[in-house]
Amino acid sequence: MRILFATPEVSDFVQVGGLAAVSAALPRALRDFADVRVIIPGYPAVLRGLQDLRTVGRCQPFAALPAFELSLGHTADGLNYYVVRCRELYERDGTPYADEGGADWRDNNVRFATFSYAAAQLARGLVDKDWQADLVHANDWQCALIPGYLEWHYAHIPTVFTIHNLAYQGVFDRSSLAPLGIPETSFNIDGVEFYNRVSFIKAGLVYATHLTTVSQTYAREITTAEFGCGLEGLLRQRSDRNQLSGILNGIDESWDPRTCSSLLQPFGAGDWTERSLNADDVRDQFGLAVSRGPLFALVARLVHQKGVDLVIESAKAIVDAGGQIVVTGKGEPRFEEALLQAQARAPQSIAVKIGFDDAEARKIFAGSDFTLMPSRFEPCGLSQMYAQRFGSLPIGHQTGGLAETITDGETGFLFSAPSIESFRGGIRRAFAAFMAADRLDTMRRSAMARSFSWDLSAACYSTLYRRALAR
Repeated sequence: MRILFATPEVSDFVQVGGLAAVSAALPRALRDFADVRVIIPGYPAVLRGLQDLRTVGRCQPFAALPAFELSLGHTADGLNYYVVRCRELYERDGTPYADEGGADWRDNNVRFATFSYAAAQLARGLVDKDWQADLVHANDWQCALIPGYLEWHYAHIPTVFTIHNLAYQGVFDRSSLAPLGIPETSFNIDGVEFYNRVSFIKAGLVYATHLTTVSQTYAREITTAEFGCGLEGLLRQRSDRNQLSGILNGIDESWDPRTCSSLLQPFGAGDWTERSLNADDVRDQFGLAVSRGPLFALVARLVHQKGVDLVIESAKAIVDAGGQIVVTGKGEPRFEEALLQAQARAPQSIAVKIGFDDAEARKIFAGSDFTLMPSRFEPCGLSQMYAQRFGSLPIGHQTGGLAETITDGETGFLFSAPSIESFRGGIRRAFAAFMAADRLDTMRRSAMARSFSWDLSAACYSTLYRRALAR
């Protein structure tokens, strides 16, 4: 099978959220099953990071979308990347989606429509004369027009569209239709129309051959009004036709505390003296006081979805009970400021680093006793998997992928509602486990024994691709 894997971010070069980690790991896991190639916009970090980058084709303007070049290169381990090169759209400072101040790029509709059009043209064999796709796997709203462009150009190429977070939808003004080359006939309830605006993600939900999301629980949740973000009716229809699946994400093999080069001291299950050296290192690096109490970690995007407000409200109770908190992440300014204020009130017990660094995150997982994950919803979540592999027991809301990957009372703690009372109940259970050395030892060993390999997920996707091709 020739699979084109379309993504707006990948941790090989640029990462905003969990999609980037998935986009680096899943195509590599799929190489046992298929000729898989990744397509990504030509951000500066991508152009710098790929080897043997060469132009394989060019496309003329379409509608009001600009012309672009398509280049092909590879990583050191041989994963092939197609790069959509358009200087005015992608070679900018900031993130893939926003400027350095955090404001969304005003032309994101053009940027990701151009990317989606490029992927559709490549899949059809109209750009690289030496390669075309049997199937396209598109991810999130930034790639959601790919199934649409294939449909509107009568290209019978099956598509799998994965929803990583339904809350991010790519909704733009109706005036975008003609400039983006979207047919006026598709602007209706059975097409891209969403409350009289153009919804990129709805194009993926309507036109893709099959829909997936990143856990079975989330696949059920998004068919309900509580989690469906206004699209639950459409998603129920696709689910009723067996066209919506939940396939749990994995994590790559580098998340192994026995071999991780980022840690002060590698360790395995039972090597608690060595693990405590990593805890001391984290306290030292973040300016926390020496302590015999538990260390709680928050490694997340600092946004409402992640329940950061619940952590802020619980911080004093954790500190008063003898705990410490270390936070790393970036997000909404109101949460960043509130966390920094909490640090100012208790600098020896609360440490906050605004920003994200992978090596630093690994150290925190290896040094903390518990990882806080009070997400209001969590399609899959990766931090709870990283935490368990490194012996930090997650405290998570029983939703989405958290419910599937945390075994309550054995590898972490689940609480039932995204409320302060329910969350603090989970924290109290964590303190109780910390005070019972034998129980803490057993839970850590169980957590570190969990396998979150991509192998099973890749096999599930391979089976899904073959079924889509057969249809």
